[in-house]
Amino acid sequence: MRIIFFGSAHFAVPALEALIESKHELACVVTQPDKQKGRHLQVTGTDVKSTAVLAKLKIFQPENINSQESVKFLKGLDADLFVIVAYGQIFSQEVLDIPKIMPINIHASLLPRYRGAAPINWAIINAEKKAGVSIMYVSLKMDSGPVILQKETKIEEKDTAVSLEEKLRYLGAELLIDALKIIDSRNYRLLEQDEDKVIIAPKLKKEDGLIDWAAPAVNIHNQVRGVLPWPGAFTGYRGKILKIFRTEVLPLFSIHKPVPGEVVRADKRGLVVACARGFLEIKELQLEAGKRMSAQNFIIGHKLIAGEVLGKTIQ
Repeated sequence: MRIIFFGSAHFAVPALEALIESKHELACVVTQPDKQKGRHLQVTGTDVKSTAVLAKLKIFQPENINSQESVKFLKGLDADLFVIVAYGQIFSQEVLDIPKIMPINIHASLLPRYRGAAPINWAIINAEKKAGVSIMYVSLKMDSGPVILQKETKIEEKDTAVSLEEKLRYLGAELLIDALKIIDSRNYRLLEQDEDKVIIAPKLKKEDGLIDWAAPAVNIHNQVRGVLPWPGAFTGYRGKILKIFRTEVLPLFSIHKPVPGEVVRADKRGLVVACARGFLEIKELQLEAGKRMSAQNFIIGHKLIAGEVLGKTIQ
């Protein structure tokens, strides 16, 4: 089949690499325009563009995928299939109608659960035990098209959104090749999604990282894991923002009833904070304008003591 690949983010790279190695013809790679990044505002292409350049593929970087210029260009490529993975623009029906067979997408959830921009993050925040990828027919309504194939994987206790994304991007690439085989043979079914089971996974906001110590320890632990790499979990400490990267839920720790956010241990054995229900050991953290470090080094460097309360003040 003759395929146009649409992708931009890191998540999409294994799928593009799998297509490059497949028997199918890649007519073009469509990715977001180059942008200024970093402290020095260097103009940089997407991760997908870097892969496409190395493979010497035709590259198209429109500002607007739905412009008449883009439509004319895409129609001229005479594609059988569109493969869309973490591209970053919403498609018009006119564009979706271009491929001879269909447009398909790799979505990082077990649809209809977790439609939206941040399915991996919300699966961990919500304490799901499994995640997965879906290959779906792309329709105009976000992530609502019928599903062609799905594959699930276990969410491990130590998984973060970063580690789970790494698993799912390769799982998605494998499933894509399986989907192409059945699409090419016309031996596939389009399974409509059950609208009664839809869960939305909206794009994360900065405030999604703010820790509420009045929540149960396990909820905060899942939040810390789920909001990586951005916005990251954070709280207040002596008038500054304290970022928290790694935690562990502890069993009953103290016989007295500390207030939520109170530090109940700060010594060489570790840093433990009280929550509304349970206790959370903080293992890795970073104070505003400081370096990321272990809890033990933080306690020594900042003279943190038991009895202090986190989250009271944030500048």
